[in-house]
Amino acid sequence: MDPELLDDCVHCGFCLPTCPTYVLWGEEMDSPRGRIQLMLQATEGEVITDAMVGHWDACLGCMACVTACPSGVQYDRLIEETRAEVERVHRRSASDRALRGLIFAVFPHPRRLRLLRGPLRGVQRTGLDRALRRTGLLDRLAPSLAAMERLAPRLSRPERLPERLPANGPRRMVVGLLTGCVQGAFFPAVNAATARVLQAEGCEVVVPPDQGCCGALSVHNGRSEEAKAYARKLVGVFEAAGVERVVVNAAGCGSSMKEYVALLGEEARDFQDKVRDISEVLDELGPVAVRHPLDVTVAYHDACHLGHAQGVRVPPRRLLEAIPGLDLREVAEAELCCGSAGIYNVLNPEPARELGDRKAANIVATGADVLVTANPGCLMQVAAAIERSGHPMKLAHTVEVLDASIRGRPL
Repeated sequence: MDPELLDDCVHCGFCLPTCPTYVLWGEEMDSPRGRIQLMLQATEGEVITDAMVGHWDACLGCMACVTACPSGVQYDRLIEETRAEVERVHRRSASDRALRGLIFAVFPHPRRLRLLRGPLRGVQRTGLDRALRRTGLLDRLAPSLAAMERLAPRLSRPERLPERLPANGPRRMVVGLLTGCVQGAFFPAVNAATARVLQAEGCEVVVPPDQGCCGALSVHNGRSEEAKAYARKLVGVFEAAGVERVVVNAAGCGSSMKEYVALLGEEARDFQDKVRDISEVLDELGPVAVRHPLDVTVAYHDACHLGHAQGVRVPPRRLLEAIPGLDLREVAEAELCCGSAGIYNVLNPEPARELGDRKAANIVATGADVLVTANPGCLMQVAAAIERSGHPMKLAHTVEVLDASIRGRPL
């Protein structure tokens, strides 16, 4: 924890209304400035206690405080450095270690996630998943596992992408597509739609095999050495592909990849400079493919790691507003996290559920037909919350809406 970065905080309180845990509980130590105070105590030699770790663990890492801060406090760096220090010097409980071990043995491994598809589809076809939710037994016995079950998306058949896809018409750019871990395993249709839209806009799309994890989950949870190993492998894979841009359609992955220099040093500079969210690339290129009308009302949810961490808010809205017939509506309390936050909703299911229900209520209040966002974690979290609300609605990734418009198909 860098003492100079800690001193940037002047305790003004502008972060408080945007911090999800402070909004829920009103506790100073569960606000950004309160957590910074605990970090200061740790740098001054105070032993890191379970209570201190609990307050840091309760942080979603949504970066809303970074957006709100008038003093430029780099809370994103501070919380990552703090969590890395916790993993180095603090011994967690046996149950916490077991849960985290399970998560990191599965989530950052695309092949292992794909192996879960078969059993998960079987459970969904039999209706056992809905029965578990109705009884509430799993919630009482194992809240974290219940959270995992609730977040499982309805799975369709996967679409396998070839390693190289030609541009439709004159080639404007050669791009590499990150397929991701959760995105690739549970939302392959989003990757397929991303490739089709890029092709339609004149991009040759390279999909390198065996990409592996980008390291986002690891770096956000203090596992810095593990994150570095994942990041170095990914950089090597895309450097070998020789692309002009590396396109990402998962906000959490994109935010970490845009910070690879902080993780790996200057060796990652060229790669980092190529990383773009799909909305940024399409906005940069400008449209050439015809947009067909979509008679639909859309509520757009800013994924925290796209809006707060990357500062990308205008491009996705501009892309959606350019679709004829589409009515775009804003969601109240847009700055507040939905409670997904990587693996937060598994490690902290109760507050995550509260935040998800709050977000769902604001989304339903828009009267929209479809919720649109740009992150698989948000899609799963909000889908579960909207289902609980009793006001079901369709959900889609931003690029799926564009794909439907370009292809002239219903959303």
